[in-house]
Amino acid sequence: MVRGLDLGGSIALNVNLMIGVGPFITLPLVVEAMGGPQAMLGWLLGALLALCDGLVVAELGAAMPNAGGSYAYIREIYGRDGLGRLLSFLYVWQLTFSAPLSIASGCIGFSLYAAYLWPGLLHPLGLPAAAGGHVVTRATVLAVVLCLLATALAYRRIDFIGRVSKLLFWGVLGTILWVIFAGFTHFHPALAFDFPLGAFRFSAGFLTGLGAAMLVATYDYWGYYNICFLGGEVRDPGRNIPRAVIYSIVLVAALYLSMTLGVIGVIPWRELLVTAHSPARNFVISALMQRVYGHAAAVAVTLLILWTAFASVFSLMLGYSRVPYAAALDGNYFRVFGRLHPRQRFPHVSLLAMGLVAVAFCPLSLADAIAALVVIRLLLQFLVQAIGVIVLRWRQPDLERPFRMWLYPLPALLAIAGFLYILISRPHFATELRYGFAILLAGLVIYALRAWRRAEWPFAPRRGLL
Repeated sequence: MVRGLDLGGSIALNVNLMIGVGPFITLPLVVEAMGGPQAMLGWLLGALLALCDGLVVAELGAAMPNAGGSYAYIREIYGRDGLGRLLSFLYVWQLTFSAPLSIASGCIGFSLYAAYLWPGLLHPLGLPAAAGGHVVTRATVLAVVLCLLATALAYRRIDFIGRVSKLLFWGVLGTILWVIFAGFTHFHPALAFDFPLGAFRFSAGFLTGLGAAMLVATYDYWGYYNICFLGGEVRDPGRNIPRAVIYSIVLVAALYLSMTLGVIGVIPWRELLVTAHSPARNFVISALMQRVYGHAAAVAVTLLILWTAFASVFSLMLGYSRVPYAAALDGNYFRVFGRLHPRQRFPHVSLLAMGLVAVAFCPLSLADAIAALVVIRLLLQFLVQAIGVIVLRWRQPDLERPFRMWLYPLPALLAIAGFLYILISRPHFATELRYGFAILLAGLVIYALRAWRRAEWPFAPRRGLL
């Protein structure tokens, strides 16, 4: 594979993925979860959690700059021919569901926000309801079309992809900076700091609301690890991967916090609570621009937000397609995913598979896609990886580490605690965990059958025995 991504392209890919349409649509949901301007706390703690886990992937990415990112880390940490083989297979297995869910959520968000310009997108098509009783609308069709378009654009050589990512990045950055400027030039402190009585009172309700807010914030911050999936295509990876991870987290956290403060300084948070239960929750930023500058500005910012949503979907498609490829080369996933395009040298089969499975998830509701994605990913990637960075320090203390986690092992321990809190602190978490465990169990069965048939761990013959 070609090492054609420099630091600028790496940061652009991360930021494109992290921003997307998520924060523009989910802002009312975070305010609703916390019940007031104290929603800023959810964004702030989400940023700290992202930074703690970012230090985990920065150390691992610099030490093992290979295609596949987390797959390669888990395999090496827990033993290539032992437990690591099972855990890395399970990681790729869950990615078969969570990566297309992530891509589909970006496409769904795009289509929902596009309804500000074309309200007819929300009209049902009269087809049978999708999973969870979600009604299939014209917006669903648009989400499918967007997914196919992103797949077609990502079907390119990596150096071309780097140039496209930088172009998309400037549109993303310009959009959110304009929103922040609009908020702060029309800012009313009395609205932004209108805390309800007992806003910070420590109680079970406060902890539950904070958990719900952090779940959404965690989803919106995800993407800082995207460059690790492309580790085999990054120039000077020992320096550029950690920098891309950390710089993108700090930049996006500053943008999110500024944008949220600016919005609640113009639109009363009680109005956002009402908005959270109506289709208007998808157009909060457009409503802000309508209030501040008029209809033309609202249309312009809507088009720019759609630009950012597409940039996110594009980055997701690109990064995740490298993981099944790496596992297939390792003989730990289906062989067909290991094929490279004969001329442009990118994993075209894996890319196409991601795009087609994402199309199948587009009929889901956005809330269902986010909840399923977060639970699956926390169980089978982030917790295993955060524990793994500590295990690797113990098992391979002499491994060359171009970047070492600051304040080790505190960030890894805080990441583990934060992810567990998000998993168990929300209403209905038990149901969501059952879905996650169902995917885990199915993966275990498939791995056991393959390992038994191929005489691999734990069914491999023991050395020294006849």
